[in-house]
Amino acid sequence: MARINVVTQETASAEQQALFDAIQAQLGIVPNFLKVFANSPAALKAFLGLHGIANGGSLDAPTGERIALALAQQNACQYCLSAHTAIGRKVGLDGVEIEANRAGTSQDAKAAAAVRFARALVEHTGDVTTAELADVRSAGYSDAAIVEIITHVGLNILTNILGKASRVDIDFPKVELNLAA
Repeated sequence: MARINVVTQETASAEQQALFDAIQAQLGIVPNFLKVFANSPAALKAFLGLHGIANGGSLDAPTGERIALALAQQNACQYCLSAHTAIGRKVGLDGVEIEANRAGTSQDAKAAAAVRFARALVEHTGDVTTAELADVRSAGYSDAAIVEIITHVGLNILTNILGKASRVDIDFPKVELNLAA
């Protein structure tokens, strides 16, 4: 059971309902974590705006999902791991690739550098090394793309924190976290 209110169609204000209608039109569903965000329409609008900007950049959708999978596992957010496993499959990631992403890498060498860099950003709270920056650059990422990776990291940290703090019910096929040995 969620520890933060989940706004429903029945309890939504006119502003919240308008946001739900827009989300429903775009995604076909209103995921539970967005119903938690809807407690603050301003926060939901901010998230949707940042999400749109992050997905409008040069990083392709599979790479964005690879980063989301890596960080959901790293940050132990089962809601996000479940959601991004489903979304990752929709953008073409197979089971082997999803497992690689969860482990902090990728079968694609360029994407692997983005995933490593994203995980390093989280591990070092942004204080990455010159070598980590050189690694992502040598894989072919420009400074603009590096900023986009950082934006995806920030967006995913936000959703991981919301998912964990709220303990919102998972409304995607549930995926178990890999627990550290």
